Amino acid sequence: MARVLVTGGAGTIGAAVVRRLLSDPDYDVRVSDQREAPQWMREGCEVHRGDLRDLDEARKATQGCSHVIHLAAIVGGIANFHKLPYTLTEVNNALYNAVIRAALDHDVERFVYVSSSMVFERATEFPTTEAHIKETGIPQSAYGFSKLTGEVYVKAAHEEHGFPYTICRPFNAYGPGEMPDDEPGIAHMVPDLIKKCLTLPPDAPLPIFGDGTQTRTLTHVDDIADGIVTAMRSPAGLHEDFNISAKEEMTVAEIAQIIWEECGRAPEAFALEHLPSFPVDVKRRWPSVEKAKRLLGWEARIGVREGIRQTVDWLRETLDVSA
Repeated sequence: MARVLVTGGAGTIGAAVVRRLLSDPDYDVRVSDQREAPQWMREGCEVHRGDLRDLDEARKATQGCSHVIHLAAIVGGIANFHKLPYTLTEVNNALYNAVIRAALDHDVERFVYVSSSMVFERATEFPTTEAHIKETGIPQSAYGFSKLTGEVYVKAAHEEHGFPYTICRPFNAYGPGEMPDDEPGIAHMVPDLIKKCLTLPPDAPLPIFGDGTQTRTLTHVDDIADGIVTAMRSPAGLHEDFNISAKEEMTVAEIAQIIWEECGRAPEAFALEHLPSFPVDVKRRWPSVEKAKRLLGWEARIGVREGIRQTVDWLRETLDVSA
């Protein structure tokens, strides 16, 4: 049985990855996270709690594991990228240093680095293929740059030491598990907008950043988790990079309207309030998913409206907001 270390396993995508692994009898799971793991995770997994920026802790977490899925990072919504540029660069790079070094020391069979769609924040090709990474401009945001740095780390380790890696780039993750923040933009768009729809007065417009014409490709966390695990276990995924995404490009305004309706608000009353956006706000995000389908036989299955409905139901119960 393969033992898989999931760093950042108590996060939203991490928890979905852990659930996906636990559903497969081929895997034993170890989670490493400084946050408290939920009860179901503590019952089903071995849990390591420690600062993975410390090489000794990274080695403890990695020891005995044949596979590593590296998700640990400072993430968040667009406001977080602008609020903590140095902190997230410092932390994320320290994590790559230690976790990749530990994985090299323990000679893991496969290291899956979970990157981000933000490496493509200056893309000019749509739908954006994985090969476009060689042509797109360097990310302007510190977050995008830090995630691209992680890709450089694993490729450098491969070139010098034969490091067995796979790169997965999730696009616009959403789903049950991520809480909104009191400050708009700290969490991701979907939980932020759902909370607003559930708590604003009935006649209030829904505030969004920008004019709403920006596009996103929402991908449910369960689909992302399945894509990551599929890429990890597939021989065709070795030394490859994949966009792990749905394929439907939607404007932020269109997404906001679906959220409005799934929260039970009258469709004819839909209205937006446009707030000033941020210096880095990607105008278009639409990946090609043909490579994952061709090499891995994988594609996303959960539709946006179905996934938003699940997320609304979960947040309504979690926030204890009556229908």
